[in-house]
Amino acid sequence: MSGRGLLMWDEAVTKYDFGDSHPMDPVRLALTMGLVRAYGLDRVVDVVSAKPAGDSTLRLVHREDYVAAVRAASADPRMADQSYGLGTMDDPAFVGMHEASALIAGQSVGAAEAVWRGEATHAVNFAGGLHHAMPGSASGFCVYNDASLAIARLLELGAERVAYVDVDVHHGDGVQAAFWDDPRVLTISLHEHPRMLFPGTGWPEETGAPGAGEGSAVNVALPAGTGDEGWLRAFHAVVPELLADFRPQVLVTQHGADTHFEDPLAHLAVSLDAQRIVQESCHALAHEWVEGGRWLALGGGGYAVVDVVPRSWTHLVGIAGHAPVDPESVIPSSWRDEVYARTRQLGPGRMTDGRTPRWREWESGYDPADRLDQAVLATRRAVFPLRGLLA
Repeated sequence: MSGRGLLMWDEAVTKYDFGDSHPMDPVRLALTMGLVRAYGLDRVVDVVSAKPAGDSTLRLVHREDYVAAVRAASADPRMADQSYGLGTMDDPAFVGMHEASALIAGQSVGAAEAVWRGEATHAVNFAGGLHHAMPGSASGFCVYNDASLAIARLLELGAERVAYVDVDVHHGDGVQAAFWDDPRVLTISLHEHPRMLFPGTGWPEETGAPGAGEGSAVNVALPAGTGDEGWLRAFHAVVPELLADFRPQVLVTQHGADTHFEDPLAHLAVSLDAQRIVQESCHALAHEWVEGGRWLALGGGGYAVVDVVPRSWTHLVGIAGHAPVDPESVIPSSWRDEVYARTRQLGPGRMTDGRTPRWREWESGYDPADRLDQAVLATRRAVFPLRGLLA
């Protein structure tokens, strides 16, 4: 395999644009790519583009009638059919919606193909991670589920074990639903508790379809207010042991930046520094437990579009390219100028929030009165015995 990382990028992904008042501002993608270039990471990873996902690829996950409805709304937003989740407040229809969505999906599918075929060990599509879209409907700012499509394509190419780890603040419901009854895919989601946040799913008792799928879905429902220590404790109490047991041929991870304490749409209190630690952990786990170290990393949510998202995903690109960015480094002034020109906001000055996160390993013992430990234990008790592991 090539030792260089792969970064999927096409300027046209910024046309995935629900409008000026929508929190999912595509400027976050442009600013991330600008910061990647400011740090010279575009010279240490191969920056490539893939073609948009065609109908046959989209149908690996999505229903034919839904794809037709997206096309109709894309051509004329007045034709948006809300029974398909289109033309809603979360997913307003816009001209070119199908083309932009299919392009993002194509980048994730192309990245999965490259990793599977050994053209790169690691690949990143930070425009992807649109994990809420369902086979027959848009949901939660997501039109086509690129993560599910990438996994489905890996299965089509012959993969027998694919692990999906989702650390977005929202439950990775669309990916879980797509592979609910498929034991070839292990889905793990760490997210804010469903009582507190959209989409209201992701309870620890959701463990996959009875029978062959049982134990293939894993959900850690984190208490609102969880910060660095708890978030990292939960991740390391669940993910490494499951990956060591499953031994995936490919690891797909989703790195929504909306766990951050500045994010306006959720209630966790995670720092950029903890997000970087989880990215590094996913990289290390890929090399330790994944056949050939194959790793596909996606973006996801994240609505602090200047202060958080570009820094978080630039760290991700650097880690995947084996050229991590120094958290203490001063961000190039050229990028801060770009931020001001695009947004009239002042950009952050360093690649850190100034935190040095620490956490207690699960093996050190748990506190039965601690809400975070209760959440972790609920997950372990629900799913670990189904996989022959000790809770």
